[in-house]
Amino acid sequence: MNPPVTLYDLISQYGTELALSWFRSRQPVDRHIHPVDAQDDTQPPVGPMNMIRPNRIQVIGPQEQRHLQSLDEAHHRKSLKRLFGANPAGIIFSNGCTPSDDCFQLATKNDIPLLITPAEDHEIITRLQHLLNQRKSETTLVHGVFLEVLGKGVLLSGDAAVGKSELALALISRGHRLVADDATEITRIDNKTLSGSCPPVLKDFLEVRGLGILNIRAMFGNCAVKPRKNLHLIIDLQCLDDDKVAQMDRLQGSHSLKNLLGVDIHQTMLPVAAGRNLAIMVETAVRQHLLRIDGYNAAEDFAQRQRRFIDQQQD
Repeated sequence: MNPPVTLYDLISQYGTELALSWFRSRQPVDRHIHPVDAQDDTQPPVGPMNMIRPNRIQVIGPQEQRHLQSLDEAHHRKSLKRLFGANPAGIIFSNGCTPSDDCFQLATKNDIPLLITPAEDHEIITRLQHLLNQRKSETTLVHGVFLEVLGKGVLLSGDAAVGKSELALALISRGHRLVADDATEITRIDNKTLSGSCPPVLKDFLEVRGLGILNIRAMFGNCAVKPRKNLHLIIDLQCLDDDKVAQMDRLQGSHSLKNLLGVDIHQTMLPVAAGRNLAIMVETAVRQHLLRIDGYNAAEDFAQRQRRFIDQQQD
């Protein structure tokens, strides 16, 4: 069962990002957007003002406001009564629009929050729909360091003390970005997509043995961190003895699929050994992953070239 999502939860976490503020600084009673029981969630979570099938969060932009203003007094009152009678979790006025006095009075009477933002209505709706879907989705906590490498979400996994944080620091120094250290919240967005983020208490921090806790944002700047990224590749760091390294497929490498929350994610295993530049190895693994997605396999290309060479020699 998913915990209920309230309007205050949403505003406290994303209010600054979405440029949302309470109208006339008034914060009414908090309201659930998604109820505890998903079976009771019959109302759409957010969308443009809809009187037929009201959204839990009604967004009023320039078009909706012009429509309300064009009505005669009787129909205007009837529309507002219907708007507030649906008991929405909140009403957002976008594009710099502001509520009318009678709208504010009804909101006060019914304890329904009014918010304003300079952002465009479609931007607010799209972003809130995405955020609310994430909050409703399955989530799990995985051990590892999550980064954005060459524009792709990469999870560094492996046993404790294998060197994940040190490798992450090397990658950050090379211009890549930190999402989460040690504990990464993985959320299933849809049947093929997972998204990773950092628990709020750990945000921006990276623990490196010998150096202690580092604030990556303070040390490298805002561009060195990212709040969320879709997961594309898992790099599994393993300390292997010489015999196990010798048994690895030298043409294909070690590639597999790992299932998280019902979604298969590509995984590459990298042996950890003294003298290996793992930062370069991770970058190369991401580039290799991108080529494989595009249908190119270097091992198969190499094997075909060898076969052509042998055929030419036999001729």
